Amino acid sequence: MEKIIKQLEKQHSGKKVLALFLLTNFVYAYMLLVTIPATMAFSNGLQLLDMMPAGYELEYVNTLFNTLGDTGRQTYLTKQIPVDMMYPLLFAISYAAVLAYFLKKLQNLNPKFLYLCLLPIIAGIADYLENIGIISMLNAYPTVTETSVHITSMFSIIKSSSTTIYFLVLIVVLMILGFRRLKSSR
Repeated sequence: MEKIIKQLEKQHSGKKVLALFLLTNFVYAYMLLVTIPATMAFSNGLQLLDMMPAGYELEYVNTLFNTLGDTGRQTYLTKQIPVDMMYPLLFAISYAAVLAYFLKKLQNLNPKFLYLCLLPIIAGIADYLENIGIISMLNAYPTVTETSVHITSMFSIIKSSSTTIYFLVLIVVLMILGFRRLKSSR
């Protein structure tokens, strides 16, 4: 962990951070505009597991997978999941770098605040574990177990919780920077 924090402290290039941010959001937009709609075309309006921040139960997973049918489950496995296996790494790196960049703009800040940059890394790890769980359940269907659903759902909740906390922290940091700029311009 110390090495990650030290590496984040060295992030000085706004151009590198911006390039990572743009690449990450390009992949995210591709998922939102292409792969998720392609999979949801088979879901009859049911949300995909990746898109359920509060988690899910066995009954929902079975209903979703049954509604998706063979073609929809294959689309989930071969279109959505492969792109979603790239995204968590990009999210973790770029969003940690974004927060580190703005935290460094706050002069005289306690260096321990850089540990907040671990939030997107936690989210990325949870996203990978969620994806592995979804792959496992898709491959096991129709014999999905309560345990696999519970564990995968837990990682979905961890992913969404750490992501939400991250964005709240980022908003607070940006507001502090904005107030400081306004104050110094007066």
